[in-house]
Amino acid sequence: MENREATMSSRNPERKQSLVGWDSHLSRLFLLLLFVVSAQGVTPNPEACLVSSSVNGSSISCQPPAQIPHSLPADTIFLAVEFFNLTQLPADFLQGVPNLQELHLSSNRLEDLSPKFLLPVPQLKVLDLTRNSLTRLPPGLFRISAALCTLVLKGNQLKFLEASWLHGLKALHHLDLSENNLHSLPPGLLENFTDLLTLDLSNNYLQTLPPDLLRGPLSLERLHLEGNRLRVLGEGLLAPQPKLRYLFLNDNRLASVAAGAFRGLQKLDMLDLSNNLLTTVPTGLWTSLGKAARNLKDGFDISSNPWICDQNLADLYRWLVANEDKMFFRNHTRCSGPEALKGQRLLAVAESH
Repeated sequence: MENREATMSSRNPERKQSLVGWDSHLSRLFLLLLFVVSAQGVTPNPEACLVSSSVNGSSISCQPPAQIPHSLPADTIFLAVEFFNLTQLPADFLQGVPNLQELHLSSNRLEDLSPKFLLPVPQLKVLDLTRNSLTRLPPGLFRISAALCTLVLKGNQLKFLEASWLHGLKALHHLDLSENNLHSLPPGLLENFTDLLTLDLSNNYLQTLPPDLLRGPLSLERLHLEGNRLRVLGEGLLAPQPKLRYLFLNDNRLASVAAGAFRGLQKLDMLDLSNNLLTTVPTGLWTSLGKAARNLKDGFDISSNPWICDQNLADLYRWLVANEDKMFFRNHTRCSGPEALKGQRLLAVAESH
């Protein structure tokens, strides 16, 4: 059996990087700091945080059994406090480190944050809150966070969002809201995020998306919607995104895709529609993606859908034959009907027409 993740990651190194993401970032930092300390002939103290100094400032990484410091060097630019099962942080936790640029608080149990939490760190560029217990964000949390580029809220307990929670963010490039309990999104959520490059809403419970969801971002490159409950991909959702390169819609309940859903996506490198409920697609859907030499250079996946292989797929047949070298999991892309073609490979049927 083909290993879907391994195959797609090897064909698409950028996706592999996104899968590894923050989980490996601190592991590399930890090893680097440990190497520096060892090279200096110092035996690490298990109850002390790892500290590294450079001309730019101090980097501090704390994990159990280390003790969380009560005060930090004034020149701290990187701070990681992870795996402590903290439920609360004092409002003045970041007092005295005005130059902080990266803050990693993943794998704790934070339930809420003070609205004043980020006031001492106006230069913060990265905030990682992966795997906590946040159910909401306090309004005003980001009111002086104009420099923040990356916000990761993956693996929390957000059931809903309010656009006001994100007010103040003006330079956001990467927003990760994956693995929460989101059932819907408010209108205007991203209207001020013109510089957003990556939006990850995967593995939530979204059944529909606001029609204006992407009318704020102007240069979106990666859109992760996989692992939701989407049933329909409408005409205008993706229209404002001519620079979109990676689109993941797999593992939803899509049964309908509008004929113009992909119109204007002239730079699309990767499309994943696998594991949905697609039986047919409208004429013109695939040709709107452009010529084979220009688009989908990293491949596409339409496997594990209940395709009905009749004349209604004639447009798809022609497109598949022209792009078969970019097709993932041909053996898992099969006809569910009519009875005479049930179980046959969709590509083989396409080649016979």
